[in-house]
Amino acid sequence: MQHSSSPRPDWPDRLGRGVPPTLAVWKFASCDGCQLSLLDCEDELMAVVDRVSIAMFPEATSGMVDGPYDVSLVEGSITTAHDVERINEIRRQSAVLVTIGACATAGGVQALRNGRDVRGFTSIVYAHPEFIDTLETSTPIADHVAVDLELRGCPIDRAQLLQTLAALLNRHALRLPTTSVCVSCKARDLTCVMVAHGEPCLGPVTQTGCGALCPSFHRGCYGCFGPMESPNVPALRRRLTELGLDGDGVERLLHTFNTEAFGRIDPDTVRVDVAGGRR
Repeated sequence: MQHSSSPRPDWPDRLGRGVPPTLAVWKFASCDGCQLSLLDCEDELMAVVDRVSIAMFPEATSGMVDGPYDVSLVEGSITTAHDVERINEIRRQSAVLVTIGACATAGGVQALRNGRDVRGFTSIVYAHPEFIDTLETSTPIADHVAVDLELRGCPIDRAQLLQTLAALLNRHALRLPTTSVCVSCKARDLTCVMVAHGEPCLGPVTQTGCGALCPSFHRGCYGCFGPMESPNVPALRRRLTELGLDGDGVERLLHTFNTEAFGRIDPDTVRVDVAGGRR
């Protein structure tokens, strides 16, 4: 099953007049992996380079053009007060805003700090913690501004990114999968690692998009693409317990790339300290 993005991106009208759209790429708290996925497209990008005007992309070029922008791709989560100000300004300058990757769509790995003693962390890590100005939480872009489209993953999938650019250039609706990773496993004729080998796996509740990458190497899914449509997390919890995972083991599996996303749809999720205790 697939579906059109909702709401459907309102691609800029001037695209229909053959004017190259202006594209801006922005970074917040992240590892840059999703931006590198864009650069890794190489040959595919060369085919559309004359049809897109890259106005802002510090990862790739020092040339910068002031907004407004037709489309902004935003990587990373909001972790400082300055981030909040900056994302609001980017939203004002962007006709279409697309968040890319787990950090931008769900707070990312850094959301593991949410609900914990952030000041305690900074006092241990930094020689001068008084210089660190950060929020207590790491939150997705959509918690602060309206988002037109989300591309999930850690990192995002190249094919989905290229589909998004194609939809932009041709002004048509974008279709993204909403099924679980299990569907991709079946399509690739892969043996279920959980059934055959008792390997803990988040595939049954995770949205596909990676092509079942980890199961193809006989490893369980880590949930990079976040919750699928209508995930049955309680049922998966029971199965993981049957496989021998204790409560902390299940929580640790859920607390990775999309901690906040799984937590928001699963009321039984609890906090797990890095040191191992439950909160």
